[in-house]
Amino acid sequence: MITLHHSFAADVPLGVLEQTPDPAPAPALVVLNAALAGQLGLPLDVLRQHGAAWFSGASWPASATPRAMAYAGHQFGGFSPVLGDGRAHLLGEVISPHGARFDLHLKGSGRTAFSRGGDGRAHLSPMLREYLVSESMAALGIPTTRALAVATTGRDVLRDGGLKRGAVLARIAASHIRVGTFEYFASRGDMGSLRALMDHTLARHYPNAEQSAFGLLDAVIAAQSRLIAAWMGVGFVHGVMNTDNMALSGGND
Repeated sequence: MITLHHSFAADVPLGVLEQTPDPAPAPALVVLNAALAGQLGLPLDVLRQHGAAWFSGASWPASATPRAMAYAGHQFGGFSPVLGDGRAHLLGEVISPHGARFDLHLKGSGRTAFSRGGDGRAHLSPMLREYLVSESMAALGIPTTRALAVATTGRDVLRDGGLKRGAVLARIAASHIRVGTFEYFASRGDMGSLRALMDHTLARHYPNAEQSAFGLLDAVIAAQSRLIAAWMGVGFVHGVMNTDNMALSGGND
């Protein structure tokens, strides 16, 4: 089996809500990134046996606690004080053989408290497209989420006037702490939560930076500047570079 750890200590407030993915009546594994699984120290035999269920949201490892993360965001010139994972579930953390920590996240896995009327699901074509694009960018040395697997759910979704095969992307990230995670608490004037989140983010992503708000700001500006320069170097265009999509680790979500 595999062990997933809690992504945040109990004293790190992130507005997470325990949420379970939508049922997947007939899960099937479409693609498994064996190379990435090896880097993470995940046993391939276990993933091939359980991956269809785990990566579709039909079930999850016993050590996982599916959660939806809250965040705010500036979108298209306006500020939304509550957004959150409307079609994603954070299962927990994987710790690699070298001690690095990575979030395991399902995208397209169903409704959450933040879905705002959407069905929270995805279909196969865009999930495969994200798999290919994220792995291509990773191969080019550009920080990004990584694609671990794509699984179909056995439940069709209605898109563009027709039914399409429902699917879920299992992805790996240094973390899913976004600019919008900070905005969520800042908009509430919750300075205690902001400080706890700042300390956690500095310890996790920037242990060599000055351990202060200014140190975090400088580190994030530098990381995201390098990221955008790398995108421009390969002609990549980010269509929705809103604060809810930008990770504090210097990658995009």
